[in-house]
Amino acid sequence: MNFLPCSPLHSSLCKLLSHCGEKHLLTFRTKHDPSASSLEADRPRSCSSKQWCNFKFPSTGASEDYFGVCSEVMIKDNVVVVYEVLEEMLDNGFPLATESNILKELIKPPTILRTVVNTITGSTNVGDQLPTGQLSVVPWRRTGVKYTNNEAYFDVIEEIDAIIDKSGSTITAEIQGVIDACVKLTGMPDLTLSFMNPRLLDDVSFHPCVRFKRWESERILSFIPPDGNFRLLSYHVSAQNLVAIPVYVKHNINFRDSSSLGRFEITVGPKQTMGKTVEGVMVTSQMPKGVLNMSLTPSQGTHIFDPVTKLLTWDVGKINPQKLPSLKGSMNLQAGTSKPDENPTINLQFKIQQLAISGLKVNRLDMYGEKYKPFKGIKYMTKAGKFQVRT
Repeated sequence: MNFLPCSPLHSSLCKLLSHCGEKHLLTFRTKHDPSASSLEADRPRSCSSKQWCNFKFPSTGASEDYFGVCSEVMIKDNVVVVYEVLEEMLDNGFPLATESNILKELIKPPTILRTVVNTITGSTNVGDQLPTGQLSVVPWRRTGVKYTNNEAYFDVIEEIDAIIDKSGSTITAEIQGVIDACVKLTGMPDLTLSFMNPRLLDDVSFHPCVRFKRWESERILSFIPPDGNFRLLSYHVSAQNLVAIPVYVKHNINFRDSSSLGRFEITVGPKQTMGKTVEGVMVTSQMPKGVLNMSLTPSQGTHIFDPVTKLLTWDVGKINPQKLPSLKGSMNLQAGTSKPDENPTINLQFKIQQLAISGLKVNRLDMYGEKYKPFKGIKYMTKAGKFQVRT
């Protein structure tokens, strides 16, 4: 991994966020990435992979819950709170408290008013009392939870990665899925979530609250949920016969020999969407260096071609199956340059509401241990990950 060179922030983080001993070492660094900045850490040899995953994955979610975004600027502005949170998440270098709702009881999230009060009084964000959940057999849930409106919402979100060849055949396709939950229930409810087709799920990773033995034997999720937002599970579907491609692209991109003109035509349409609308469609294509400019006409949406970076962006929006969106026109090539060796690839972004492209469906959600009837809701969404069409 490539990291930022030594800087005051890097040095202070290494000092503040390192737990050193004879058998373990945890060092956090700011990772250099033009598109994102995050905390990275090396797993100590004495810490098992399971323990490390239990710490590393919630740490990013905790930072987003506290500050809204995990970035280098956020770390600089809240380095004391970051240190306090990580100090509670680690015990002698090992993962301890990783649940967001427990951490918020231990270390109060920063606000403008709280920052002003702390500056005047010299106090900190550290809570006065130990969270009640830390003393129970269910450490991820605090005791005495009460709500006027009891509700449990689950979002099934699937991201499809695919490479489509020139003829429209699928080279590779896989689905990365997660089930995110927002549970606001009074007391200590015990939930069970069942699926109509649980055998679709492969390479599943669970929240610690899930009873794994029951999943193995019955393929039912049984758990006492944390209070608030959490990720119940993540899964992977890699069998290509189970991955339906929801959109297609018809393309005609030609570069003529010994000519300064080329032809560019693409049409986007729905393929296997179960009647659902494809929306938020964005098409990008990195054109060859020899392309000076493009004169294009879209049937819908807007397009931009950057003559410096050679990046074509077409914001399509929503696809109407009765009138498919298209982008047609010509390309002006640099005089005297040879025909490009390869045609550009087309990258797609899209989302489809109320559809899990793998076919996964929740059968029912039941609650035990409490007498009230909560409001329950399930929402599905499919979106593009790395979706590429070769031309």
